[in-house]
Amino acid sequence: MKQPHFLKLLTTSLALTSLAYAHPDHTDTTGTEQTHDLHLVQLGQTPLSGKVTLTTEGEFVKIESNGIPDHKPGEFPRRGNPNAIKPQSYSFRVPLHPQEATAPIQRGGYWWGVAINGVPFEPGTGESWNNDMRSGWRYEAATGFLNLGLDEHNAHVQPNGAYHYHALPTGLVKEKGGDDKNMLLVAWSADGFPVYTAQAHTDPKDAKSPLRKMKSSYQLKKGTRPEPPTGPGGPYDGRFAQDFTYVKGSGDLDECNGRYGVTPEFPQGTYYYCISAEFPFVARLWRGEPDASFRKGDMPPGTGPRPAPLGGAPRGIMEGPPLPGEDKEKPDAAPPAAGPHRMPLIGALDKNADGILDRQELENAIDAMKSLDKNADGKLTPEEYRGAPPAGQRPPR
Repeated sequence: MKQPHFLKLLTTSLALTSLAYAHPDHTDTTGTEQTHDLHLVQLGQTPLSGKVTLTTEGEFVKIESNGIPDHKPGEFPRRGNPNAIKPQSYSFRVPLHPQEATAPIQRGGYWWGVAINGVPFEPGTGESWNNDMRSGWRYEAATGFLNLGLDEHNAHVQPNGAYHYHALPTGLVKEKGGDDKNMLLVAWSADGFPVYTAQAHTDPKDAKSPLRKMKSSYQLKKGTRPEPPTGPGGPYDGRFAQDFTYVKGSGDLDECNGRYGVTPEFPQGTYYYCISAEFPFVARLWRGEPDASFRKGDMPPGTGPRPAPLGGAPRGIMEGPPLPGEDKEKPDAAPPAAGPHRMPLIGALDKNADGILDRQELENAIDAMKSLDKNADGKLTPEEYRGAPPAGQRPPR
């Protein structure tokens, strides 16, 4: 399957949305660099300019971006999202000739892809049932049960100021004139395959066949979730990613939310992804190997992840019916802790609270434990290294 010149395609798609170009006459950009200054976006009192730089590097295109969109984003901070938008320093590499893997790939800690305006996509969330990422139950951002402050473009902001999309980037689609007449390229996945809106040809092999909205092949599971402590209980209603299951052939798209077919940019045909109007919205799997440059670093400089205490309410605001045991009137109130008591000893050793003792933490273990010696007698008693458990829990043994 022959791929057209990637950089030329990407440059063309960027040009359609920008108001000013650094190199408007360049069409053959092999081995060159192009910078696109997208129009100013007003963020509070400070106008910021989105910038995207494209450079060929061997078998890759390097995409550098500051993550500021080419449309006006919603106002942040906002209800459900307390973070302000800040410029980023992204440097993504996208394969010029993407290759399919032997099986779909799922990998945590990565941006899924990057829009043609330089804003990344993140399909899932960090919000977990009982605030425990190990529980296996992740809240969904775009199904209406947990308000994480998505704006009208299906985007919000991470703690480090990174604006990112969770579903269709409606502002970008509008900037490009919509998708009612032609398939619309809106992004590139981390594995190098193109990403379109849900509008695609009815006959994937015929570019003259009418467009229609492609449907996902994921469906809600039937029945109810496992009850605590195994699961959150309640019916499968879509508030968790795990409420859905892939049913082959039930829609137009495969388990990666993609299909094979012809597109305006690939008239000979290619594999491409669609951003569907229903779950998974943005794919949760890759058809090919994602480039490591899409690995995320989404915490403010100098900080590590700070997971909420077990048993607490999720960050964000619950909008749907409560789970069993939840207080609908007080969605942000933390119920009694359901997880294991975190001893002061662990807290002293695990400085970044990520549940893992890394090399530096182990090297500093002695000094960390000395901080627990409250009476400075050179010894640690059970009361000092265990601490008192929360009310209602047994003391640890």
